[in-house]
Amino acid sequence: MEQAQNTVYLTGDTHGRFDRVIDFCLSKGVTHENTFIILGDAGLNYFGDGRDTLNKDALSKLPVTFFCLHGNHEMRPGPELGYELRIYHGGQIWVQPDYPNIMFAIDGEVYDFCGHACLVIGGAYSVDKYYRLTRGWNWWADEQPSPEVKAKVERVLSERDWQVDIVLSHTCPLRYEPIEAFLPSIDQSTVDKSTEQWLGEIERRLHYERWYCGHYHIEKEIDKLRFLFNDYAMIPRTLSARASR
Repeated sequence: MEQAQNTVYLTGDTHGRFDRVIDFCLSKGVTHENTFIILGDAGLNYFGDGRDTLNKDALSKLPVTFFCLHGNHEMRPGPELGYELRIYHGGQIWVQPDYPNIMFAIDGEVYDFCGHACLVIGGAYSVDKYYRLTRGWNWWADEQPSPEVKAKVERVLSERDWQVDIVLSHTCPLRYEPIEAFLPSIDQSTVDKSTEQWLGEIERRLHYERWYCGHYHIEKEIDKLRFLFNDYAMIPRTLSARASR
């Protein structure tokens, strides 16, 4: 059976644990033309040492292109980490030359996947921020979208008349927060929900078909939004994308 070109798979946070992803890719017989999206917290830029390198080496051996959103429990990719700007499916991405099949999306860029215009918005607030800080664990001050990122997203959407086919984000609009997934040990009054509030404003104005996100470690579908964690989804092909094969 012929493997469909430009098949796009999605999954939720991996946090540096890729056994299930590797098994899934091998079971699907993926090729370099396929894209595997991780919706943030991939865990590839977490330690900043050889442990990250081991994970990148493992993923680089798979014949598939990884497309990762920025989460909150990881460093933002950029020149200081050896990343370079390139173009992938119509939008800018960050990539390290040693790992050409591992890419990081740039917030506010719109990518063409299977004939769909897909907007990326990464980042979120770490509800375990103070737990991490008191223990000397990694935490990054730029985990949430900056004012510059927000302005870019809004400018891009304005130029598109507030229409996009699919949104790929790490966290979700505020009205879709899965309160059943909240950690009981976290006082929600201490949680900065400004990113979710902003995404809520975006979602209310936006004309879109589907929204995929991770972050909450939950598998759930509500309205046009789907939370992914250890499960998988696939972006369907439009008729025009099928005809171009």
